Amino acid sequence: MPAVSVRGLVKSYGHLRAVDGVSFEVQAGEVFALLGPNGAGKTTTIEILEGFRDRDAGEVQVLGIDPGDRRSGQQLRSQLGVVLQELAVEPFLSVRQVLQRNAGFYPAPRPVGEVIELVGLAEKADAKVKTLSGGQQRRLDVGLGIVGRPSLLFLDEPTTGLDPAGRRSSWDLVRRLSGEGTTVILTTHYMEEAETLADQVAIIASGKIVAQGPPASLGGRDQGAATIRFRLPQGVEPSELPMVVAGAGPTVELRTDRELEALYELTRWALEHEAHVTGLTVSRHTLEDVYLQLTGADPDRFHSDPAAGAPVPS
Repeated sequence: MPAVSVRGLVKSYGHLRAVDGVSFEVQAGEVFALLGPNGAGKTTTIEILEGFRDRDAGEVQVLGIDPGDRRSGQQLRSQLGVVLQELAVEPFLSVRQVLQRNAGFYPAPRPVGEVIELVGLAEKADAKVKTLSGGQQRRLDVGLGIVGRPSLLFLDEPTTGLDPAGRRSSWDLVRRLSGEGTTVILTTHYMEEAETLADQVAIIASGKIVAQGPPASLGGRDQGAATIRFRLPQGVEPSELPMVVAGAGPTVELRTDRELEALYELTRWALEHEAHVTGLTVSRHTLEDVYLQLTGADPDRFHSDPAAGAPVPS
């Protein structure tokens, strides 16, 4: 049984259909990223899954429970962890006190000391919440989300306000939780975060899922032309290369849908001529490129490639 199953989900506010026939599944232990611009319907979708908002139509099962069934509300909440963008925490309690209080709401919580270590607040364990920096407050939010040892964890923009080191530590924590069997549903505006953490990504725009799949292949990222870039060896002109490249140097590029053959020709030529090729990269369009195109933020960024069946850079 999937940890989360959504079929034909609909939610309207007056004449506005915020969620319009959304369907997806999240498998147990999976990290699932729901991406979309503000107003796309992702927050409404998440709130329905959490049981905080009623749906108008469709079928939803979360851990085998219908979140719209108020009779099962306590049973569901005892298995969920929720990290919102902003949590209301008493400013005059210490980090330890806040976590101890919340741990009491769950049948089998994690030890509070373990949670404090996991979220990197050991040095602030007895500090009052009001003295925490923005990044430390975000760490506490995550701690409150995981202290109940949830089967399903909702993370809403979990690394907003964190420095790069804090963001990497949070990524490690998500990987650890997933490895322990926790299912994670993540919303983020950081495409690198989604690509690094998510097993599956769904992009929602105007209330509809417009793409879904592994981040590496979403929107046909693994199909179509690739761009090979490298620095010209010293003293070599572009015309001396075994293929036609763009640019006059020092960095040139080649677009091809046969990158293995092109790389073979390039490396063979370099070895035969004892030429030192540096800065060699092979890339296709990024997850951010796909996201912008599919959400309409940059409709001219791609043109359709009928052969590949996916958008490719113009």
